[in-house]
Amino acid sequence: MKKPLLATLAALVITGAGAAPAVAATPDTEAAPAVKAVNFAGTVALSNCSGSVIRMPDSADDDPALVLTNGHCLESGFPEPGEVIVDRASTRSFGLLNSAGTRVATLRASKIAYATMTDTDAAVYQLTRTYGQIRSAYGINALTLSDTHPVAGTAISVVSGYWKRIYNCSIDGFVYRMREGDWTWKDSVRYTSACNTIGGTSGSPVVDQATGRVVAVNNTGNESGERCTVNNPCEVDANGNVTVRQGINYAQQTYQFAACFGLDSKLDLYASGCTLPKP
Repeated sequence: MKKPLLATLAALVITGAGAAPAVAATPDTEAAPAVKAVNFAGTVALSNCSGSVIRMPDSADDDPALVLTNGHCLESGFPEPGEVIVDRASTRSFGLLNSAGTRVATLRASKIAYATMTDTDAAVYQLTRTYGQIRSAYGINALTLSDTHPVAGTAISVVSGYWKRIYNCSIDGFVYRMREGDWTWKDSVRYTSACNTIGGTSGSPVVDQATGRVVAVNNTGNESGERCTVNNPCEVDANGNVTVRQGINYAQQTYQFAACFGLDSKLDLYASGCTLPKP
């Protein structure tokens, strides 16, 4: 899992156990010209990870804003396999970035709306401000979550608010099951090799360069070629065959969340079409 080195050592963090650079790196330059539309506006920096202010396709301006990151980025530590956290009080702070990657505000959570490391590795915080209030005060719109399954070959950008770095690559394919330590994730996104994400990029939004919508949340990569261990996830196909791809990184799809959050950003795990794991 892609946290900075110090956080990794302290908490046995799953992604990003490798040494992180001392300074933020410059954005990659591989991408096609269309990638210029992808910037840092709406992303956030956490104390140990990255994230983004996200809205559902039908969110209203007066709905409480939401922040998306990884389940393994929670301030309380990793959820256990099978654990699902819902409506837990939180006052966590997030540094809001503008398009240039400059921190322009500190946003604060009111609660963890949803978090798990079962089937996926994601957490959604509810903030104390609405989408409209954030835009009015700072001129920054939330990133919209796609409500459809992404497609292999799609050009994407992984936008890290922690490092203020953008990685550009494509979706290489999807992993039936991915195992890392005690956790198993379903239908994970595998990047092409250009997205060589590092510690601190956990929770970064994965943005479709053509639509500007968030299609996944960055979470892990195989660092040293080990098989299914912490910081070395493995791919498992439908027949149980295991593949290890050293140096390849991954994300968890997020389209499922659109069916689970409704009016006033309220979570309803029993809403039609909501397939997220339940407590």
